[in-house]
Amino acid sequence: MNYFEERARQRGFRLIAGIDEAGRGPLAGPVVAAAVVLPDRYSHPEINDSKKLTSRSRERLFEVIRADALAVGIGVMDAWAIDELNILRATLLAMREAVADLQVVPDCLLVDGNQSVPLEIPQETIVKGDARSVSIAAASIVAKVSRDRIMEIYHRQFPYYNFFKNKGYGTAEHRQAIREHGFCKIHRRSFHIKETTQENYELILQ
Repeated sequence: MNYFEERARQRGFRLIAGIDEAGRGPLAGPVVAAAVVLPDRYSHPEINDSKKLTSRSRERLFEVIRADALAVGIGVMDAWAIDELNILRATLLAMREAVADLQVVPDCLLVDGNQSVPLEIPQETIVKGDARSVSIAAASIVAKVSRDRIMEIYHRQFPYYNFFKNKGYGTAEHRQAIREHGFCKIHRRSFHIKETTQENYELILQ
């Protein structure tokens, strides 16, 4: 999990930030990105792709990462921004915000996926990086836990949709709640391309 970090250090970089996001696919809520700068040669046996971890493990490792990291940054783009920009552009801007939120200025970025962050900083994109780079894996955990906490707050505001459980993803229960109650302010309208009636929505992802 340290291969990409060590290769960047061999090229002379010292402050290497791993970048990842959570929430590209849901019907509701923000996309959240995280940037994490870890100490030189940092390793932890449990840090991995957040999707491979239980919620309890993610919460525990979130605190470990916050304590051990040299810097952690968060970027958030809400549903309105996603609808205005599209999900890819909103995700990249959330990543840029996460880098800007760091307490240090990184000289290299390791980015999950195949799209570069719109910043004039040397960077490497890594497909499935959250399972291959400890820095990106740490960022995936921070992003996922941060977004889950946001959705739990929204659950208290909009309990009909059970965001506490589904976190905005398009479960059968969530889709039925939309049919019964319509959209709330955190739903991504651009993800719904056909409205049948005011009371009943046919939900088709683009």
